[in-house]
Amino acid sequence: MALNHQSLFFEGTSLGATANPKDIWQEFTGNPYKHPQIPNVAFAGYDRGADLPRPAVVVDATAYGARNDGSADASGAINTAIAEAGERGGGAVLLPAGRYRVDDVVLVGHSDVVLRGEGSGRTTLFVTRPLEEMIGAYGSGKSAWSWCGGAVWVSHRDRYRSFTGAVRGGEDPHGGWTGNARDLATTLTGISSPAARGDFELSVADSRGLTPGRRVLLQLDDDREHSLLKHLCGDIPGASTYDWSKQPRMLRQAPFTWPVSIASVTGTEVTLAQPLPLDVRLGWRPRLTTMGPAVTGAGVEGLTIEMRKVRQARHLQDRGYNGLTFQCAWDCWADDVRVVHSDNGILLYAAKGVTLRRTTIAGRGRHHSYTCNLQSHDNLIQDFTIERFTERVPGGAVHHGLDVETLSCGNVWSRGEMHQGTFDTHRGLPFHNVRTEITVNNDGRPAGGEDAGPLHGARFTHWNINVTNRRAGCIKIDDVAPYSATVGVSQMSRSGPAGRPVFGGPLHARLAYDGDTSLRPSNLYEAQRALRGGGPD
Repeated sequence: MALNHQSLFFEGTSLGATANPKDIWQEFTGNPYKHPQIPNVAFAGYDRGADLPRPAVVVDATAYGARNDGSADASGAINTAIAEAGERGGGAVLLPAGRYRVDDVVLVGHSDVVLRGEGSGRTTLFVTRPLEEMIGAYGSGKSAWSWCGGAVWVSHRDRYRSFTGAVRGGEDPHGGWTGNARDLATTLTGISSPAARGDFELSVADSRGLTPGRRVLLQLDDDREHSLLKHLCGDIPGASTYDWSKQPRMLRQAPFTWPVSIASVTGTEVTLAQPLPLDVRLGWRPRLTTMGPAVTGAGVEGLTIEMRKVRQARHLQDRGYNGLTFQCAWDCWADDVRVVHSDNGILLYAAKGVTLRRTTIAGRGRHHSYTCNLQSHDNLIQDFTIERFTERVPGGAVHHGLDVETLSCGNVWSRGEMHQGTFDTHRGLPFHNVRTEITVNNDGRPAGGEDAGPLHGARFTHWNINVTNRRAGCIKIDDVAPYSATVGVSQMSRSGPAGRPVFGGPLHARLAYDGDTSLRPSNLYEAQRALRGGGPD
């Protein structure tokens, strides 16, 4: 998706003019894990960017009574087939071509199980009811199904039962890595020395129980001065004048939680499988912990998830006609999946290392097409499409587009075609994310109440973006995002809503164009993958 950059605009920033993005790329190659504006996202996606596996079929759902003519609810039979595959140790559950009526959630709740249709043009799950009817009302005043849950739900079965049980009991489930009561994590060891962003090594107090390949959580607590949150903003002076006292509990009290695998252990030195996305300071009580139940190695492939078509609800009143969600899922994937007539398309909710490949969101208007929420880290959304709405967004409703929020980092959106929507950085202080090689009709709206935290943390990069309607809002971010890079973006003349700046003083952002006929490298993620080295695979 090469862009013609002969007409690209150029402006200076507080760091001075950057006339050629090749200079920025050369800077990055000389400092690939610690560049001030460009995050290293070369480890994003399934198994840190590995090819998706293709497990053999072990179960055919029609053998368990799933009818592919749409004549009866198939959700129970499909769930039984998934459980059977899980009890066998994994493998693919085949949904032969046809149309399957689904009246309840299809739960991929076992690791190493893949729900596989015969192609998104041949196998369809037709969803007849919203989550509000399947599970119950969730949220007070605002429907939490506006940002969570799916008709196909990839999450460990125990965590799913706990989550939905809390909803049905009228509670407010947290649903993140550490569980609803935040007591599912047990400390394995404290960290004894500071470490810097881009480092692979941590010094720990006690390495017993830490073994190569073990999955752990790195947890950091903010302090009374909110120095952790200020660090996520790049430690700019303006972050000290920001009023952190009004922010939700998610930012003020919850630990920052980053799942990571251990590559090796030598004495009390632990080498991680990927570089740190932020500094580790002793004042934040850094520690490695266990986590609650997670599903790993699970996938959804080759099918369409089509909702019963209803009118899009008013903003934040979604009933939960949601397509696919990954909750506390690590090293999972979706491939060749199409979602039609949804309130929300594909949602990543406390997800890690998930690859979404060749996915399409289609049909009537919707709230979110894609979202990364609740500390979702290092996910890869690649070769994606948001089709033009078949019915426009009604009054009182909103479409966002590509949403990222709530301390999520390391996520990549690569090679996309967006006929509707925008780059919605949805507050809650996401940081260290990349959108690259995307064509967008920039007509969506950003959102998130101002009391939900800053729009951007440090190191957002928009690289090689073709804006077909020339609206700059949410795409050109040098005036709102600290230590960001807007590189190789087509000429824009209209601003559009982008959220007002929340930090005073210099942001140290970069804005650059290229005078050649195409930007090189055209895809920042793929260039980083090709460059990757110096750390464990």
